[in-house]
Amino acid sequence: MTPFLALPGAVAADEIGVAAHYGEPLLEQRSLDAGEAIVDLSHRGVVIVSGPDRLRWLHSMTSQQLTGLQPGECVETMLLDPNGRIERVIRLVDDGERSWLLVDEGSAAPLTEFLTRMRFALRVEVQDASDAYAAVLAFEGPAADALRTIAPATEWRDPWSRVLPGGVQYSHGEHPGAEWSAVQFVFERERLDAVVDLVRVGRVRAAGLLALDALEVRAWRPAQHGDVDERSIPHEFDWMRTAVHLTKGCYRGQETIAKVHNLGHPPRRLVLLHLDGSGGELPVPGALVYRAGEAADPESRPVGRVTRSALHHEWGGIALALVKRAVAEDAALELRAGGTGADASSVEGQIVAATQEIIVPADAGATRGVLPTTRFPARRNRPNG
Repeated sequence: MTPFLALPGAVAADEIGVAAHYGEPLLEQRSLDAGEAIVDLSHRGVVIVSGPDRLRWLHSMTSQQLTGLQPGECVETMLLDPNGRIERVIRLVDDGERSWLLVDEGSAAPLTEFLTRMRFALRVEVQDASDAYAAVLAFEGPAADALRTIAPATEWRDPWSRVLPGGVQYSHGEHPGAEWSAVQFVFERERLDAVVDLVRVGRVRAAGLLALDALEVRAWRPAQHGDVDERSIPHEFDWMRTAVHLTKGCYRGQETIAKVHNLGHPPRRLVLLHLDGSGGELPVPGALVYRAGEAADPESRPVGRVTRSALHHEWGGIALALVKRAVAEDAALELRAGGTGADASSVEGQIVAATQEIIVPADAGATRGVLPTTRFPARRNRPNG
């Protein structure tokens, strides 16, 4: 058991072994936002790839430019299926000898198995190091400085605040993630007690996953564990800004990435929903989204689904949702608070109005347009001879 759960007020998140909160979710959220709190991510996975061919090998399989990566440089990359759908989101930092791959819960074992099968004759070694290492998150500030005094094995600085070279941003205007400064510190698990001691002596505060979720939702920051389903492609989340390099060489799923970006449009688009009058009751992940006035009609067809929702300390009830591209950007929406995922439409619960904040616009993609079809004059029949 993680030593964080022994802290006063700790309430464990369902079945994942870390704290959802420590009794004061909104105060924890404010402290985390101010760089004064830390979040236990010890339920997530750590995979280590070593060997002289490691970066070239990982580069050939994933969506980001990895050749030439300098020690300490932090990137985000994806392992896609042949159709361009997201299989694994990987936070990667190389220390000059090893590549550290930080992944969400449930991803380390299957990623290790896949990579091991793909080694062939290359000089690489793959290790699922989740039992030996654990991650703790903080935003830059006093809490991050305190964590560095315990000598982490490595740290991954989230690049979400900017568009990485080779990437593209679909959203327009000022990005709410522009000040995003999250850092994941990787410690040997036996050093977690020393990390928890920072909380006990008052140098930092402990914040739960609810606090981190709320800040991620407000910053439009997608996460595999919360937002990705079996149909997801990076374009739908504006993930092209940090996790995809558009001009690198071939990799699995690259054809879909190029076609959707250059000639097509993502079939769904991520939006931030501002929830009105929810009374503190939030929609559950999977809750169905409808056009305004249709949620109460059992014959109505949903236009999307909620991926994550949160009570933000400044913005109140908010949610991320994937909606059909055809839904007008100014359309008023509604959903039901509470409920049970995909069955939320049939559950008695308060209907909540929602307004869209556009993350991925409806016209995202098609950057090159469709080339006009060449037309030739009709051939006239001529008499023989």
